[in-house]
Amino acid sequence: MRTVLMVAEKPSLAQSIAKILSRGNMSSRKGLNGACSVHEYTGSFIGQSAHFKMTSVCGHVMTLDFIGKYNSWDKVDPAELFSKAPTEKKEANPKLTMVKFLQVEGRGCDCIVLWLDCDKEGENICFEVLDAVLPVMNKPRDTERTIYRAKFSSITDTDICNAMNHLGEPNRNEALSVDARQELDLRIGCAFTRFQTKYFQGKYGNLDSSLISFGPCQTPTLGFCVERHDKIQSFKPETYWVLQAKVNPEKESSLTLDWDRVRVFDREVAQMFLNITKMAKEAKVESVSKKEKVKQRPLALNTVEMLRVASAALGMGPQHAMQIAERLYTQGYISYPRTETTHYPENFDLKGCLRQQANNPYWAETVKVLLSEGINRPRKGHDAGDHPPITPMRAATEAELGGDGWRLYEYITRHFIATVSADCKYLQTTISFSIGPERFTCVGKVVTSPGFTEIMPWHSIPLEESLPHCEKGDLFPIGEIKLLEKQTSPPDYLTEAELITLMEKHGIGTDASIPVHINNICQRNYVTVESGRRLKPTNLGIVLVHGYYKIDAELVLPTIRSAVEKQLNLIALGKANYHQVLEHTLDIFKRKFHYFVDSIAGMDELMEVSFSPLAATGKPLSRCGKCHRFMKYIQAKPSRLHCSHCDDTYSLPQNGTIKLYKELRCPLDDFELVLWSSGSRGKSYPLCPYCYNHPPFRDMKKGMGCNECTHPTCQHSLSMLGIGQCVECENGVLVLDSTSGPKWKMACNKCNVVVHFFENAHKVRVSPETCDLCEAALVDVDFNKAKSPLPGDETQHSGCVFCDPVFQDLVELKHAAMRHPMHRGGQGKRQGRGRGKGRRPGGRLNPKKPKDKMAALAAYFV
Repeated sequence: MRTVLMVAEKPSLAQSIAKILSRGNMSSRKGLNGACSVHEYTGSFIGQSAHFKMTSVCGHVMTLDFIGKYNSWDKVDPAELFSKAPTEKKEANPKLTMVKFLQVEGRGCDCIVLWLDCDKEGENICFEVLDAVLPVMNKPRDTERTIYRAKFSSITDTDICNAMNHLGEPNRNEALSVDARQELDLRIGCAFTRFQTKYFQGKYGNLDSSLISFGPCQTPTLGFCVERHDKIQSFKPETYWVLQAKVNPEKESSLTLDWDRVRVFDREVAQMFLNITKMAKEAKVESVSKKEKVKQRPLALNTVEMLRVASAALGMGPQHAMQIAERLYTQGYISYPRTETTHYPENFDLKGCLRQQANNPYWAETVKVLLSEGINRPRKGHDAGDHPPITPMRAATEAELGGDGWRLYEYITRHFIATVSADCKYLQTTISFSIGPERFTCVGKVVTSPGFTEIMPWHSIPLEESLPHCEKGDLFPIGEIKLLEKQTSPPDYLTEAELITLMEKHGIGTDASIPVHINNICQRNYVTVESGRRLKPTNLGIVLVHGYYKIDAELVLPTIRSAVEKQLNLIALGKANYHQVLEHTLDIFKRKFHYFVDSIAGMDELMEVSFSPLAATGKPLSRCGKCHRFMKYIQAKPSRLHCSHCDDTYSLPQNGTIKLYKELRCPLDDFELVLWSSGSRGKSYPLCPYCYNHPPFRDMKKGMGCNECTHPTCQHSLSMLGIGQCVECENGVLVLDSTSGPKWKMACNKCNVVVHFFENAHKVRVSPETCDLCEAALVDVDFNKAKSPLPGDETQHSGCVFCDPVFQDLVELKHAAMRHPMHRGGQGKRQGRGRGKGRRPGGRLNPKKPKDKMAALAAYFV
């Protein structure tokens, strides 16, 4: 019996696909990484009996990054990132140990079936999975085929079974096009971002952005928003005049006529026309025309149109809408939500999808009529060759989906029903009048067949006052003729829907990445989302775009990125060489980068007008250890300390509060310590601004506070306040927070675990003695007599917080309430120092982690 490994993109997808293929007759177990399950069943594979193992990844297995020193902003010239800096594939989420998990499940398998999403990113993940599992799979005999690719667009029995019966191969070219995009975005984005972030944050204090990022797609996206802002700012309103006439076809009714000239911009000319028309007493009917017109039903729904409607009509941001659509897809409610196609294939089961909606109270009547009278073939749209249009695949109720999930599903369903409905037909009557020598017109519309507007009422023809029955030559008394003075108005800020349209038109991003680029410019504080989901650029966004225009307009115009996207598409089609496209594009941007660096003064001139220099920003906080003058605390992102006398800037931990720490000084450099805190429910620790930026010991890294400092005698260091090994993470040490009394706590210096203990204690100190059982440092606790929880009215006790039965009910484990998962500014995940067996600096042993202790502490989790 052959063993077949099958891999989907998400755990929920793996479960749904396995359930369909096994007809529910499967066993399930958790994988070793805890995030992915494995579903096993027996069946037939290409005419042979087989044991199937269905599991998943969690998106990309690997990510592209620079190696070693090239990840340091301080040690590497950004210009080297274009060519000299080597890259490597790293695990996208090391905590998931996805490569190890895939290898464990893939070991001894004979074949692999890849059920990754059917787009370019999915093809790329296919090869990431193959790189992990092929080395451990059984070797094929001769030319035996072992790699298969399933192509599907929805999680339905029909589509999944059809995909299993028509397996293909993964597309290497599409995977390469994603590799090329990743490398271009990494090298170009990092080079420009590092340079302009360091340059401008080193000069200005109120930029209010922790990262001044550049992206080949992100920057043109911002450019569209600033271009509209510039049009608004440069707009000068003009006064114009409109002639308005009203006629009275009957005694108690009036009809407003539109002037054929529309408007004039000269007051005297407008007055002349008014005088001429006022001489006439009646309006004469010059012509009456009636035409039957058609309002076409919509094209089938693709990703871009869905995102536009979600933003404009449902008030959902593009990224939020995409997340909801993906959830609806993985739950089987809709087809694959990433598609550029607006044309249904001839063999698509439109009636089958429509029957699914026959019992929904909101549209059951419309659906039943369509099924009985026959559906209309959807309009012929664009076939991009990827996936069918977004379609509802099974019925749902508001109670099932709730909130935004239901609202998006409802729109997708209504849109689908509209595509197979009839067009809306209406009769348009146009009456042309003459008043003296001037012509006026009146138009009326009467719906003859509502068609698709019954299911999409927001597209219906507006109700208008019916026009009087008249013929050529008829005369109507004039009720009123007047001159209206108006002004031209500026355009409004771009809506997200309008921005999505511009991005699609100019080829910026893909249907999958457009929401990400829009979200990025919001996250970077380049634009703010105003009412009506309009995008208003901030000062920083405006200055950046104007600066790019001043130095090199192609950095912000959509033309160059659009050309790159075309080259990437050619790679996907196998019509362009991956290495040549990469080399050519990087060479262009490398030249642009050097010119940008040489010309940065041009952008700096614009920055000077809008932002304050570091020396003029912030409030005095702590003393510099070099000149002993006060350094200023700059609270705007990224928060930092600046000594104007020494002209030095010191970065600080982000996303928390900073205050002076009792005017105590670091014994190494005489800088005053500051205290960082994530809030009363979180963690806090002191730090020396100089040591935080210039680690004093070899086993320390940049971005470490006193709770990680290995100074052997400093009263604030890990050596003096460290208690025991963290009960949850691999490398952390639980450190006493000496500022937390009377609600005492110790916190891990690596992760967000916080242990609350000894509430209302008068004093808590870390003893030089260690526990005989677990080697954690003992703790001396001193309570006031009135509030002592210790037995026998004792007020003092020394013991181990992990092992001492007296302390058992006085310890509570929690997770810190962090404002942001990264509590150290700009620092990524780091490996901790010696854990488990070696001695900690200062002579104490690192604590061991007995299993029963873990279980006891886990019981306190909240």
